[in-house]
Amino acid sequence: MEKNSDYFKILMKLHSIAKIGLLYSKDPYAIENYQEINDITKQAISSFSSVSIDRPNYFARDVYPTPNLSTRTFLFNEKGEVLMVKEAKTGQWSFPGGWVDLYDTPSESARKECMQEAGADIEIHRLVGILDHSAYTSSKMSEFVILFEGRVIGSLHSHTHETTNVQYFPLDSLPVLSTKLSESEMKRIIQAIQKRETIFD
Repeated sequence: MEKNSDYFKILMKLHSIAKIGLLYSKDPYAIENYQEINDITKQAISSFSSVSIDRPNYFARDVYPTPNLSTRTFLFNEKGEVLMVKEAKTGQWSFPGGWVDLYDTPSESARKECMQEAGADIEIHRLVGILDHSAYTSSKMSEFVILFEGRVIGSLHSHTHETTNVQYFPLDSLPVLSTKLSESEMKRIIQAIQKRETIFD
């Protein structure tokens, strides 16, 4: 696994260099070479990771390569229980969240995801932290997770097809979690919430 991870990181680094070269180079021969490296590494990355990474703007020529951004929001009721959503695809539970869309602020993205996945109109109280998700899991994609804490305003509304159930759980009795947050991440996040700390990296 470690060798595979190192190989993937090399591919990503080469692909990033190609993207930077395409973005800044003016020499036609260099551009041609960078484009070839870009195409080769893109194909190798897609094949290696066994997933489609043709997300909007990811391989665009004029975008500097940066980590993906996602949000997760921890919504508590008056009993101190946290709201979770059951994923339709996996049948496992996660906290409302997802990729940050272009030009959305982190809080806008968090509110949007909470409404879509939990039918929850929310009020954000504070930033819990920003974690490098790839440092906690075997995920091959570089991803930073922005973590918020808040509460639901009013009653829950209908949610989208991505989730099948919405329910509050005590922090010490959570259901089986999806892979969107690892166990080690969750322990650190829960500790930060309980101690009112802000965490990063």
